[in-house]
Amino acid sequence: MAEKSVHEPFEAAGDPKHAARATRSAGRKMRSLLLDAASPLFRERGLSGTAITDIAAAADAFPSQITYYFRTKEALFVECACRDLLYLARATEQAALKARTPREYTHALAETVTASDSIAFFAEALTLTRRRQDLAPLVERTIERLHGEGARAYASQVERHGWRSLRAPDESSRRFWAVAIGVILEGYAMGRSPDELCAEMLRVLGEQAKSNDDTARLRLVGERDASSNSNEEG
Repeated sequence: MAEKSVHEPFEAAGDPKHAARATRSAGRKMRSLLLDAASPLFRERGLSGTAITDIAAAADAFPSQITYYFRTKEALFVECACRDLLYLARATEQAALKARTPREYTHALAETVTASDSIAFFAEALTLTRRRQDLAPLVERTIERLHGEGARAYASQVERHGWRSLRAPDESSRRFWAVAIGVILEGYAMGRSPDELCAEMLRVLGEQAKSNDDTARLRLVGERDASSNSNEEG
């Protein structure tokens, strides 16, 4: 029997590592399909109005696959809400990339956030985790990622355009999302339109940064002015 060439690859079926990677890949794909199917159902019908069988049918999957990947419907609900919030954050940052002034930047952020119901969806997940503390770590990780990525995006825009930030990037990001959650939840309860929500957000946020037309070094709140200190010491 002829021996295989040393250059001939092993068959994938005989490679345990390949099989493991394929299994993980298939698992990630199924999780994504289930999240894609569940999210619009949860948004439309809420947690109690959505059955596991409805989600399975929408994803062309079996109900047992939902419990396998997510354990419970509540866990799936929270993961959907967290994922949608991060998608919204990414869309918000993309919308603000074209801004040339601090005012345009803040308007782009507010308009994008208030045009979506993702924050209201996430607020339902927050309420749920109050009773299900086993789901709280996912929410905590989502919030930290939201703030971290928001701070990096804001700092990048400030540096890119030479704006003078009125607050440190992390503080600005946390303040923006806290205002967004508060204004949108209150607005939903009052039946306000997206335009009204946006106007209220802009009013509460005020200025986050100012254009800096000169060539002076960009300074963030809290930084020490080295030149002033040098003069004082002298």
